Amino acid sequence: MLSLRRGTVTAVSERLEGLVRLEVDGRPCVAYPRLTGPVALGDDVVVNVQAVELGLGSGGFDVLHANLTRGLDLRPDPGAHVMKLPYTSLQHAVLHAEERGVEQENLDGLPVICCSLHSQLAPVCAGIGDGCKVAYLQLPGGALAVSFSDTVRALRRRGLLDCSVAVGACFDGDVACVSTAGALAWAAEEGFDAAVCGIGPGIVGTASAFGHGGLAAAEAIWTARILGGRPILAVRYSEGDPRDRHRGLSHHTRAVISLAGEPEIGWPSDLDTPEGLGEVSRVDVSGWQEACAGLPLSHMGRGPVEDPSFFAAAFATGRLARSLLP
Repeated sequence: MLSLRRGTVTAVSERLEGLVRLEVDGRPCVAYPRLTGPVALGDDVVVNVQAVELGLGSGGFDVLHANLTRGLDLRPDPGAHVMKLPYTSLQHAVLHAEERGVEQENLDGLPVICCSLHSQLAPVCAGIGDGCKVAYLQLPGGALAVSFSDTVRALRRRGLLDCSVAVGACFDGDVACVSTAGALAWAAEEGFDAAVCGIGPGIVGTASAFGHGGLAAAEAIWTARILGGRPILAVRYSEGDPRDRHRGLSHHTRAVISLAGEPEIGWPSDLDTPEGLGEVSRVDVSGWQEACAGLPLSHMGRGPVEDPSFFAAAFATGRLARSLLP
């Protein structure tokens, strides 16, 4: 059941593209104005408080559900009829790329980097580097709102990311696509040099082999392979994680490999190859810290000093993709 509470907007702290950070009755809250409309100080609102009440680590804030002051009688995008979040109280029509026609069905070798965590996105894009046209395809498995990601905004500012695509149930990207296949076909048709597929911030996790959002990477690998792309897996590897299942080669990566066969893997040349990865392409990642400087690098609260191998492994994936480009 939804845990909803009515309150008043008591502070508006930050307005970003697609996201507003505010307080409702003094409690931290986020709002998606392209979904629920504009928001201002003093507005009468309804917020979803369940994540805070459950004590979820990635949900330490409420989410604006409805703005009773200025969020009623909003109109859909002109011409849109395909729903995001269909058959829920948050369903809203958005124009999808496939509605406008995507004729290309072969990826023609497009490098497709497949991530199981959102925290891999920044080092992967830094590894690809400047001068490339890169699309980020957000898949369900973490946050559904693309606009929630500070990382996407930072990469856009640095010129390391050109476009964000909200796939499936995800919403609020630059482009919306019905499926992963449709999104990859669109990226190839639009002339992108590389596509990075991954989930949004946060991850669904249950500590079981297949009960986690990181399996979105397996779907992306299979889809890219079948469509004639070149899928590359970003390996989740950590020497700083206190949990046995994520120390070294994460069980998330093992699960993806078990479902997706043997994807191509870039691996730092100065790290020993962990058992279970199989064949890898060893990549020189010297200078990765400098290339990532100024980007939001955080993995379970650890940065590049506390857990350097996590970020170096993701950076190697981007470097491998860059080496495949003409």
